[in-house]
Amino acid sequence: MMGEGRFTSFVTGYKDTDLWIGIDPSSFRKEMKEFCYDRIRSYRVDLENYLVSDPDFGKTLIPHLPLLSAPKIAFFMAEAARKAGVGPMAAVAGAFSEILGNDLMDRFKINELAIENGGDIFLVLTDSLIMSVFAGNDPLSGKVGIQIPKNTGRIGVCTSSGKVGPSLSFGRADAAMVACRNTALADAWATALGNRIQSAEDIGKVLEFTEKIEEILSVVIICDGKMGIRGNFELKIIG
Repeated sequence: MMGEGRFTSFVTGYKDTDLWIGIDPSSFRKEMKEFCYDRIRSYRVDLENYLVSDPDFGKTLIPHLPLLSAPKIAFFMAEAARKAGVGPMAAVAGAFSEILGNDLMDRFKINELAIENGGDIFLVLTDSLIMSVFAGNDPLSGKVGIQIPKNTGRIGVCTSSGKVGPSLSFGRADAAMVACRNTALADAWATALGNRIQSAEDIGKVLEFTEKIEEILSVVIICDGKMGIRGNFELKIIG
């Protein structure tokens, strides 16, 4: 999915936040590992402390306005959730990926970067990349993907499933993959669109709905062996 040999990679995390981080070999520095751990730990502690004073932020399934005392990541999550019409925690994985990615880009000189957090991915690309769609046991899983063009810059690609993984979904999609410039927003929209899929018959109308959402660059939906795609990125058959 990430291009064999393309990135020098490492894993890091804090509590149940587990990240795979890939950096182009010419940009990689050993001190990036400690930097990423320190930042992720700081984000998690800030968010956990905030949830003590605003527990609804972590529980609600609808948009929620943070308190003025909230950390930056909470405002980032809340704004993405507001646009997609879901609860803030629907954007948490994408928010962690993007805020860390932006910090890395600000701190180090990096040509290409990929941060994967439970299937939600922040990317900085100078060359094209084919992203496969993981859809669990569906026969299309790993066999189709989107080609992200070269010089795309910073982008988020996130996937929600009603059948795979621990994340809450009210739909039955095997995969709803969404690409946006904002990774937290891609995460929130992946959840929102996945919630709308109860069967393969829903794919067409959900894709039609996304035509009104300018922030969505591309969307791929897989359900019960059927697939639909819309947006700026070309579909690729893999394998």
